This record gives sequence, structure tokens and C-alpha cells, in this order.
Amino acid sequence: MTDASVDCAPQPGVPWWSFTKTVLAAAALRLVAQGRLALDEPFDCRPFTLRQLLQHRAGVPDYGALPAYRAAVQNGEKPWNAMQLLDYAGADRLEFEPGHDWGYSNIGYYLVRRKIEDITGRNIGSALQHLVFDALGLASVHIAATAGDLAKTLWGNPGGYDPGWVYHGLLVGTASDAARFLHGLILGEVLPSHLLTEMKTFVAIGGPIQRRPWQIAGYGLGLMAGRMTAAGSALGHSGAGPGSVSAVYHFNDLRTPRTVAAFAQAEDESITEYEVERLALA
Repeated sequence: MTDASVDCAPQPGVPWWSFTKTVLAAAALRLVAQGRLALDEPFDCRPFTLRQLLQHRAGVPDYGALPAYRAAVQNGEKPWNAMQLLDYAGADRLEFEPGHDWGYSNIGYYLVRRKIEDITGRNIGSALQHLVFDALGLASVHIAATAGDLAKTLWGNPGGYDPGWVYHGLLVGTASDAARFLHGLILGEVLPSHLLTEMKTFVAIGGPIQRRPWQIAGYGLGLMAGRMTAAGSALGHSGAGPGSVSAVYHFNDLRTPRTVAAFAQAEDESITEYEVERLALA
């Protein structure tokens, strides 16, 4: 395992952005392992399953491209409540028949977050700590609840972004703990082997992506997956938000498999994707 920091001094936290989805998927699968949640049965009596939500194949719409959402964030407005969000996004109207297409959906992961909270009786931060982080000894990770929480991270929060706009939750932690979490996950320290296999099995969603290292791009259960140009097979997640980007990946084709995390003060997540590939090959 390696990560983007080699300094022994205490590391400041960084926003994990959509790498949070990988943690949510792992927590949901822990509940599947405990028999408290089903992977392939109707989710809350809806026409899709947990598997389809985790793989973005449920047909649930997204909110990221909504003009009203973008304008509200840009104007520094207070985050909408959940009912407003679901209403604005038309969340009851599926965009395709579940299992028959692929469409990235933050709302899908909001539904997963809510189910984890309902089953455990804990808020999402406490639930993730209990289900995932305690077993791995990861002390730096927590949910960013306020703009002030983001202000304490490495690059601060000069725009005053409210993490409440990330409805599935926004984790903050060190780069090392991001790498440690993914490394432990892939090495089988979080899930039983059959569920880890399900998590890593991906549906291909495209070939080479221009100006990014992906030669084959796909998505498993909370994992971006496929092949990168130089480092081969990759499992993990990229992310982007106001002021920074992230990439956390495990590379299994190398002579010595490596898990690498990179975070940068930038707007283009390809920067960190190329960086994790470089670090993995170093």
C-alpha cells in the first residue's frame, strides 16, 4: 500500500468526495452479510434492487446537472431538505427500466444512506464508523456536516461550500486512511469473500476516455473499475467537488499490488487519476 503523502507529520484531512460512495457500498454490503439487507430483492418496495442502486443501474435520476441545483449552490443558498431535492429531481420517475442501462445517480446513493441509517438506528457518520472504520482502526474519518468542517481541511473552504449539498454524505479524512480503507476492503478485511467478489464484478460502460487514463471503464458495486493505460486493472473511485479532486485506487496487475490515494487542489479529476497511476508504477 502507498499513498500520495510520504511525510511522517500528522496529515490534515481532505474531502473524499465520491470515494464516499465506495464506503457506503461497503457498509450496505456489511448489512447484507449480517442478513439485515437484501442485495437482489426489491428495495423499499420499489422496482429496483440494492445491487442496481450501488451499480447505478436502477434508473434513479441524478441532481448534479439540474439548473436549479447548480444555481442554488453557486448562490450559496442553504441546502434543500430531502423532500425538496426528490421533488426537484423527479426522483419517482425512473429514467430507464432497472438493470437495462447505466446512469450515475447521487440520489441512488442518498437512498442507500437513508436505508443504512434506518436499519442501524444511527446517523450516517456513526453507522459508517461502526460498520467499517472501527474494524480497520481508521480514526481520522468523519462526515463533514457544515461549511466550517470543510474549512478545517487541507485547502480550507474559501467559497463557504455547504457539504449538505452532498446528500449521500461527504466523508473527510487523511489520504493515508483513504488508501488504508480501500486496501483493507480489497484484501478482504471488511466483507466476506463472496460479497467482495460481487462488489468487484463490474459492468463495462465505455472504452478509452479522452484525456483520462482509462482504457476500459466500468462500475461495480460502489467501485469504479476497468483498466488504466499503464498500470492495468484498477478498482476504486475518483471524485470532484468545489476546490479539490480525488482518486483512490487499487492496482492488482502489478508485480506488487498497490493501493494509492491522491488528492489535489484542482477541478479536473483526471489529474489525480494520472497521479495514482504514476505513484503505483513508481
